[in-house]
Amino acid sequence: MVKENLKKYEGISDCPVRDVLDRVGDKWSILVITILGEEGTLRFNEINAVIGTISQKMLTVTLKTLEADGLVSRKVYPQVPPRVEYTLTERGSSLLPAMTQLIDWALQHMPAIKASRTAYTDHKMA
Repeated sequence: MVKENLKKYEGISDCPVRDVLDRVGDKWSILVITILGEEGTLRFNEINAVIGTISQKMLTVTLKTLEADGLVSRKVYPQVPPRVEYTLTERGSSLLPAMTQLIDWALQHMPAIKASRTAYTDHKMA
């Protein structure tokens, strides 16, 4: 049964898990989703300031991708200069528990993972 289920998802475009992980597993998406989940609605420059190390272009691309997937909504206020706010959608908010578990898991296991990487590299160099 498991083999049959895996077989139908062999192609990258057919696997929903792979597709979602490819979209939210990039360098910035998890961070943006987490920040919006914790802070609520934020303006572009506020998100940029919280992250600090992301270029404006990359933040723009990340927000557009998350908006295209329906995880983030963008609201433009008609004023000069235009004010734009970003917030998680219901779909984006529903992703937070899984992301929180992944973040907690990573924080718990990262020291052991780093030790394993070092041991592996040392073993391969010997």
